[in-house]
Amino acid sequence: MDAQEEEKTIEIALAGNANVGKSVIFNALTGLNQSVGNWPGKTVERAEGTLFYKGYKIRVIDLPGIYSLSVYSMEEIVTRDYISSRNADFVINVIDASALERNLFFTFQLMEMEAPLIIALNQIDFAEKKGIKINVEKLSDLLGVPVFPTVAIRGTGIDNILNFIIDVKEKKKEFKPAKIEYGKEVEEAINLILEKLREYKLKITKYYPERWVAIKLLEQDEQITQRVSEEENGSDIVTFAEKIAKNLEEIHGEPSWMVLSSERYSKANRIATEVEHFERRPKKSKSEILEEVTGGPKLGLITLIMVMVAIFYGVFTFGAFLEDLLTTYMDMFMEYTRGVLSDILGHFGSALIVDGLIGGIASGIAVAIPYILTFYLIISFLEDSGYLPRAAFVIDSFMHKIGLHGKAFIPMIISFGCNVPAIAGTRIMETRRERLIAAMLSVMVPCSATTVVILGIVAKFIGILPALGLYLLDIILIIVLGKILYRWLPGEGTGLIMEIPPYKLPSIKNVVIKAWVNIKEFLMIALPVIGLGSVFLEFLYVTNYIEVFSMIFNPLIVGILHLPEQATVPLILGILRKEMTLILIAEAFGTTNLALVMTPVQMIVFTAVTMIYIPCIATIAALIKEFGWKISLAMTIITILLAVFVGAILTAILPLFLG
Repeated sequence: MDAQEEEKTIEIALAGNANVGKSVIFNALTGLNQSVGNWPGKTVERAEGTLFYKGYKIRVIDLPGIYSLSVYSMEEIVTRDYISSRNADFVINVIDASALERNLFFTFQLMEMEAPLIIALNQIDFAEKKGIKINVEKLSDLLGVPVFPTVAIRGTGIDNILNFIIDVKEKKKEFKPAKIEYGKEVEEAINLILEKLREYKLKITKYYPERWVAIKLLEQDEQITQRVSEEENGSDIVTFAEKIAKNLEEIHGEPSWMVLSSERYSKANRIATEVEHFERRPKKSKSEILEEVTGGPKLGLITLIMVMVAIFYGVFTFGAFLEDLLTTYMDMFMEYTRGVLSDILGHFGSALIVDGLIGGIASGIAVAIPYILTFYLIISFLEDSGYLPRAAFVIDSFMHKIGLHGKAFIPMIISFGCNVPAIAGTRIMETRRERLIAAMLSVMVPCSATTVVILGIVAKFIGILPALGLYLLDIILIIVLGKILYRWLPGEGTGLIMEIPPYKLPSIKNVVIKAWVNIKEFLMIALPVIGLGSVFLEFLYVTNYIEVFSMIFNPLIVGILHLPEQATVPLILGILRKEMTLILIAEAFGTTNLALVMTPVQMIVFTAVTMIYIPCIATIAALIKEFGWKISLAMTIITILLAVFVGAILTAILPLFLG
C-alpha cells in the first residue's frame, strides 16, 4: 500500500454495551460487505466490513457488545486487546441515550485506555419518547469527547460522524484522546503508581497507556499484575501498587476494584444528572405517529406496499380516465385533419403526414401523457413530503439481498417514471460497482412508457391481476439478476448512509412544477421520436417494405414467440420509445381493440417482451454517458436475450392456464 492509498484508508471500531444499536450502525455502514470469523486464537466472533465514503475506504470493526474492559470474559479480552493495539483511527462508542448513566460506565473505561473516542448517542428518539431530553453540547463538554445524536435504524446522524472523521483526517487535526479524572483520593493513588511506572520504564507501557496500567495495578487486575511482575523490577512496582491499593481500601472499606467502579458510576451519575432533563411526555404529534407507521421495520414495510399499490391504482384509474377523455378529442382532431389534408396531400402524403406524423403524436398525447402525468404528480408529492428516503430505509434489508442498499431504491422508484433520470440518479451510490448494479436493475424497472403498454394491453383487455402479475415477474427477474451481478461483478458493497428529512406538507405548486418538468421533457423529446417512428411505419406500409422488414425478424417474433406478424415492427421500433409499441401495434392491426386480433397469451407475451428489453434509445444514450458504450451494449444485449428467453417460456406455459 503506497502512502497516498494509506491516507485514503481509515479504520474505525464500534464499541459499546449489548443492545444499544451498535450492530444496526455496523450494518448501515457496511451493508453486504461484511465478513464474519473469529479473532486470532480466540473463539469470539469477529465482524468487519468496508465502507466507501467521500473517496475514503473505511474499514469498520464491530467489537463484541460488553459492559466493561475487565478480563472476566473472552469478549472483554479481545476488545481490550484491540483497543490497546491502536489499530483504530477512531473508536465510536455507541451509547443508548435512554440509559445514559449505565452506558457511561463503559465510556469511562474507553477513555482510560486513551482511545480516540467519538460518541454516537443512539436511540435519541426513543429517549425522547420516554420524556428524556439530553443536552448534547454539555455532555460533549463534560466528557471532552465529540458527541453525535443518532437514530441508527433510520441512519440519522451517522453521516455527521463520518463527515467529522473525514474532516479530522483531511485537515490532519490532532485528535487527542480525552482524559477522565476521578475523586481526589483515587487520583492521588493513581498518580503515585504512575510515578513509579515512569521511573522504571516498563515494556508494558509501550503497549498500553501508562495511566491505564496504573489504574489496572490499583484495581489489582490479575492479567496486568502478572505481566508487570514478569518484567525486571516489575515485582517492586506490583508490591508498591498493592500497598497503595490497601491504603485506599482502608479508607473506603471495600476492595480497590470496587472503589474504582464506584468512582465510575458516581461520575456517570453526576454527568447524567447535569445533562438530562425529564419532562412529562406530551401526546404524540401527528408527524411522530406518521414516523412510526412509515419508518418502522414492520409497519413501514406494510405502508410501503400500500403506497406502491396506491401509486399503480392511481396511475391506472386516473390515467385511464384521462386517456378516454383525450382519445375522444384526439379522434375528433384526426378526423378533421384527415378531411382537410387528404385532398391536398394525396394518398401517399396523407398517409405519411396525417396517419403517420400527426396520428403518432396525437396517439402519444392521448395514450402516454395521461399515465406519465399521473405518475409524476404522485411521485413528486411523495418526494417533497419526505417519504422517499424513509422508503429507502424500510426497503434497505431487502435491497441488501440483491447486493445493494436502500439508497438504490430511489433511482429504481424514479425508473417507474423514466429510466433516463434514474440512470443519472445512480450517482448517489458510493462505488462504480454499485452504480453498475443499480443502473442495470433500474433499466429492468418498467418506466411510465412501459406502464402505458402494460395497462393499455394486459390490464385493459385481460384484467388488472395479470397486469400485476407482470410486475411481479419483473420483480423476480430484478432479484435474480441482482444476485447474479452481486456475485459476478468484482468489488465490495457498502452500507446505507442517508439523512432523513422531516415530514412536511408538499407545496402543490412545487409538485405541479416538478411533474411539468418531466412532462415537458417527454413532449420535447419523446413525441418527435414517436412521430418520426409513426412516419417510418407508415412508409413501410405504403411502400410494402413492411413485408421485407417483417421477414427478417419473423423467425424470432412469429417462430419463437408465436406472435402475429403485425407485432414485428412495433416490437422492433419499441427501442425508440416503449409506448410506441402500443401505438404502432394498434396502427398495424388498424384497431385499438386488440382483443379482436390477439389471444390473451399473445398479448401477455408481447407485453412481457416489451417490458423486459432495454427501454429506449434515450436510456441507451444515458448509459453510454455514464458507463461507456461497451457496458451499455452489454446491458442492451442482456436485456434483449432475457426478454426473448422469458417470452419463449411464457409462450410455452401460459396456454396451460389461459387455454
